[in-house]
Amino acid sequence: MKRITVFCGSSFGTEEIYREQAALLGKTLAQENIELVYGGANVGLMGAVADSVLNNGGKAIGVLPNFLRSKEIAHLGLTELILVESMHERKTRMNDLCDGVIALPGGFGTLEELFEMLTWAQLGLHKKPIAILNINGFYDSLIQLTEIMVSKGLLKDVNQQMLLVSDNIDELLDKMKNYKAPSVGKWIEKKEL
Repeated sequence: MKRITVFCGSSFGTEEIYREQAALLGKTLAQENIELVYGGANVGLMGAVADSVLNNGGKAIGVLPNFLRSKEIAHLGLTELILVESMHERKTRMNDLCDGVIALPGGFGTLEELFEMLTWAQLGLHKKPIAILNINGFYDSLIQLTEIMVSKGLLKDVNQQMLLVSDNIDELLDKMKNYKAPSVGKWIEKKEL
């Protein structure tokens, strides 16, 4: 993996461990010579990951829609800042630039980005690993919800297993490096239920 896209909050959240782990992820990516692709802001967890990558000699590429330039405060110290016209173009560009995805704690935007990448993978539009760094159990309820989707017949188990999860950065990167995309399609047939 040469580049990983990180989706995360533009705020720090209520627990210091979010910021600490965001910084540790940035340091680890730099040490592993994996470039960061992210949303381009210098605030919150987004800024913490980028600053840590840069402070440890790594490369950070930001992708920021023009209309968010003032709201999210563009990071001016990046290796490269790519300005785009829309949120959809931002996600498409981030997907084009990366070899995998990691989600850290975040809000609606983080979830929307994560689930769009999962949906694209489920539809076979890419075969990249998609991972959650489950810091302090932040995503436990979401993981449980995906298990309910499987038990209720609305999601195939093999598609739920596409979502790689760990609370340990090294373990998560190892899972991503060894990921093999499923070869089955998205649709559940009535006979399968």
